[in-house]
Amino acid sequence: MPLVDIQLIEGVFDQGQKQQMIRDVTEAMVRVEGESLRGVTWVRVQEFPSGAWAIGGKPLSTADVKAVQAEPA
Repeated sequence: MPLVDIQLIEGVFDQGQKQQMIRDVTEAMVRVEGESLRGVTWVRVQEFPSGAWAIGGKPLSTADVKAVQAEPA
């Protein structure tokens, strides 16, 4: 049974967005593994405190991620 972990920085995504991630990732897995495994496909969302992650030695905060989200695509 597949287990997918989504790891996020706390405070970036609201509950609705996290639920959408779970639905979309589940659907993607079912497309690959087949409908019969839907009931045993686990998706977990884990949140970590702002500043608990770093990229290139620089701590990444909730504000940093929100600034990236606000940038035009």
